[in-house]
Amino acid sequence: MIKRTLEEKINALAKQYPVITLTGPRQSGKSTLLKHSFPDYTYVSLEDLDMRTFASDDPRGFLNTYPNHTIIDEVQRVPSLLSYIQTHVDNMDETGIYMLAGSQNLLLSDAIGQSLAGRTAVLKLLPFSHTELDNAGLLPASVNDEIFYGSYPKIFDKHIAPQNYYPNYIETYVERDVRLLKNIGNLSSFIRFIKLCAARIGQLLNISSLANECSISSPTAVSWLSILEASYICYQLKPDWNNYTKRLVKSPKLYFYDTGLACALLDIHSASQVDTHYLRGNLFENMVINAFVKEAWNKGQQTDLRFWRDSAGNEVDLLVYGNGSTQAYEIKSSSTFSTDFFKGLTRWAALSGVGPDHLNVIYNGNNAFNTSSGNLLPWETLHLSINDY
Repeated sequence: MIKRTLEEKINALAKQYPVITLTGPRQSGKSTLLKHSFPDYTYVSLEDLDMRTFASDDPRGFLNTYPNHTIIDEVQRVPSLLSYIQTHVDNMDETGIYMLAGSQNLLLSDAIGQSLAGRTAVLKLLPFSHTELDNAGLLPASVNDEIFYGSYPKIFDKHIAPQNYYPNYIETYVERDVRLLKNIGNLSSFIRFIKLCAARIGQLLNISSLANECSISSPTAVSWLSILEASYICYQLKPDWNNYTKRLVKSPKLYFYDTGLACALLDIHSASQVDTHYLRGNLFENMVINAFVKEAWNKGQQTDLRFWRDSAGNEVDLLVYGNGSTQAYEIKSSSTFSTDFFKGLTRWAALSGVGPDHLNVIYNGNNAFNTSSGNLLPWETLHLSINDY
């Protein structure tokens, strides 16, 4: 098994909380991680119809059968079980009683907020991070390969070609997870909607335009987007609204949690296609921002990531808030350095009053420089620059 960074945090929190809840997209490795971290625990999956019926119809009997040291997978299938778990763990007054895993954040977050507040630590596991693949010696050969392959564990564990894995993943996701979250009548329209979202990676989100192109209403587009976010398919990066200037863009940007999945939705069938695709720069930017998201979640931390853009088009791709300071990043897919890379960063720095040590450009080259305008960072050593943010 490839070592997951989150394992250390899970083991530490299991000694402090009666329940650990692990969420993330389907097939991100949640059950594998929990089984590996807690090999002596009994494993139960509520995906199994008999187990799901048992937990739903006789929750007290279910918990009496599995009173302690149990991994309960796909727990979102029986959200009512969480209320009974609350009473059960309160009576036991121990730590590390249950490890819960689920792939629908929307269903889980509501149920946990009502039933297990204060009793569970909630952690999120995404597919492999850049750092995890690097440590395991599994980093794809080039940046185009890394974008195309994405980072879902089965691709690396079972050696499944991305062009075979992702279409099946999409079909399974639509047929099972979407129907569980919401009754969508026209699944073909929903697939079209997902593909249109992929075509907008790294762009300002315009709900009206998205709805019109998909021939649905704006409220439906908002609802469908919430489904994609709840099941860890895509996410919105919020703009920074600090009042450095009143002429700021206030629309979020749209990104996908996995670039391999995005490539499949964009009908990219090989890594060589990535190199000439019109969204290559956006996909590279998406991959880099994902590295920051994963780094934070793998430490059990909340992310405070934003971007900045004014009405004149000056932009900073990523602002990382933490440890009482802000680091600003411009992300370029080019392998050749240009002083123009620092243009947006310099504009933002003049307004925010930070020095060049807070300004960074991540690019697809090999050389690292500390320039008078800021730091130039190669993407291949990306994990070295974000470990302490």
